[in-house]
Amino acid sequence: MERVEELIRLLIREIDFPQAYELFSKLSGGKRLRARLILTIAPSHPDAPLLGAIVELIHAASLLHDDVIDDALLRRGVASVNATHGSKVAIMLGDILYSKAFSALTAFDPRIAHSVAQSVTKLSVGEMMDVEMSQTFNTNRDDYLKMLYLKTATLIESCAYCAALLENKEADAYALYGKNLGTAFQIVDDILDITSDDVTLGKPSLNDFVEGKTTLPYIDLYDALGSSEKEMLVGCHGRVLDAQEKEWVFGVMDKYGIIEKSYAYAQLLCDEAIAAVPHEDALRSIITSVIQRNH
Repeated sequence: MERVEELIRLLIREIDFPQAYELFSKLSGGKRLRARLILTIAPSHPDAPLLGAIVELIHAASLLHDDVIDDALLRRGVASVNATHGSKVAIMLGDILYSKAFSALTAFDPRIAHSVAQSVTKLSVGEMMDVEMSQTFNTNRDDYLKMLYLKTATLIESCAYCAALLENKEADAYALYGKNLGTAFQIVDDILDITSDDVTLGKPSLNDFVEGKTTLPYIDLYDALGSSEKEMLVGCHGRVLDAQEKEWVFGVMDKYGIIEKSYAYAQLLCDEAIAAVPHEDALRSIITSVIQRNH
């Protein structure tokens, strides 16, 4: 991972724009899940660290744009770029990172370049779906899971697929692993938005629901409620909740075992992912860390 970080800094310096380097240096690197996945699948390939660095630039660009779309003032507990420098700067920094990543990607096998580029197109479609679905209380589980795949899982799927291509492994099996890993990762995020405290999250709990996002637990909760409670839940959607309303949401989540149900679905995806690559103990460890994380 040290080599990945080194290459990320090198790619940013090559842009030859000090403000971009300064702003990027203030971004939290996060877990580097995508790069770590590539290095785990293709540990000995000399191009794996560069591919990991490229994908992390793409991921950072998507988060910059996501924060603007959501009017998010915090990212991993730190002030977002749009909060400190405005939305225009955040968008342009995201564009710079995207374009630099695509420029570096041209050095790779066309199959790899196409896979990553296609995943970014899907990611953008997922972002648009997310914005549209946030306008109303979405009750369609399949639509939500499709958006989740496009917005989050597709890039992780591509990372696993491309790393397998580097190592001449069964790329489709690794792609399935990546797809399920990415989907489970986001479902756990959905859950943590409800179960974690504000300090752990780096943002207020139930923030997704306040922003208008009807994540998987809320869809499952809606299906479990009676008609009058359904109306109460929909009435809480997309606005700041008072203490009594929050307590009611937590209470009905607990009553109907919603968190356990969402975790069970994430675990099912993880089990399918592991079954696709049964001899990869390191990949089993990655997916275990995703399902068991608390932030």
